[in-house]
Amino acid sequence: MPSPGVAAVDRALTILAAFEIEQTPLSLAELARRTGLYKSTLLRLMTSLQEFGYLVQLADGRYHLGPTPFRLGAVYQRANNLHDQVMPVLRQLVTAGTESASFHVRHDAKQRLCVFRVDSQHSTLDRVEAGMLLPLDRGAAGRIILAFDGEMGETSDEIRKNCIATSFGERDPDCAGLACPVFGPNGKLAGALSLSGPKPRFTKENIKAMSSLLLTAATRLTRSLGGSSELLEKISTSAPVESHSREMSRRARK
Repeated sequence: MPSPGVAAVDRALTILAAFEIEQTPLSLAELARRTGLYKSTLLRLMTSLQEFGYLVQLADGRYHLGPTPFRLGAVYQRANNLHDQVMPVLRQLVTAGTESASFHVRHDAKQRLCVFRVDSQHSTLDRVEAGMLLPLDRGAAGRIILAFDGEMGETSDEIRKNCIATSFGERDPDCAGLACPVFGPNGKLAGALSLSGPKPRFTKENIKAMSSLLLTAATRLTRSLGGSSELLEKISTSAPVESHSREMSRRARK
């Protein structure tokens, strides 16, 4: 479906999006292949993108993202006051011995953005980094976003009922994940708080412990963002979170 916007702007944004697939410098030929644009069109647009710092050309002739996207990302974080609210929660989860903790928001109709990430204390990790775009229809965080943004269906109904989504090998066959919603004002979904890592560590016992910690963390973050935590509190498991935290920390030290 054609975009209702300005064609030249759409093409320029398509060029920038080409760098999201793989964070390496790209040649003009590779950019043409990824965007479907003629090289002559690319060169005209990329002149403007370089002028405003969105792209830089390296000594070998290849192109990479410039400093402007990073600067705008920093502005986004400051404006939304998310960094100071989310990062302490992610660090506390990891300190308690969980898998790697992330916070995801919807990017568009098909993708989610990992906004923040804190790696676990384990030696092996899943391949997720802040700034990555990931599919909405695969992975626990994506399913949380779809469910609490109103997607219909039995799976989404169950997720809304339990406030927890699990994923085993959906996006990466060797990895698994847990996620739950975080709410902002007026009951609107602020994002998905998730824990992810190698699939063998997602045993039934670990999932139970991490789910309790995750729901407690999401409740705390929801309150700090001005949302109602009533649903999360209702769903939270009855087992004391402190005991889960001590047990997860003990396993992490092994």
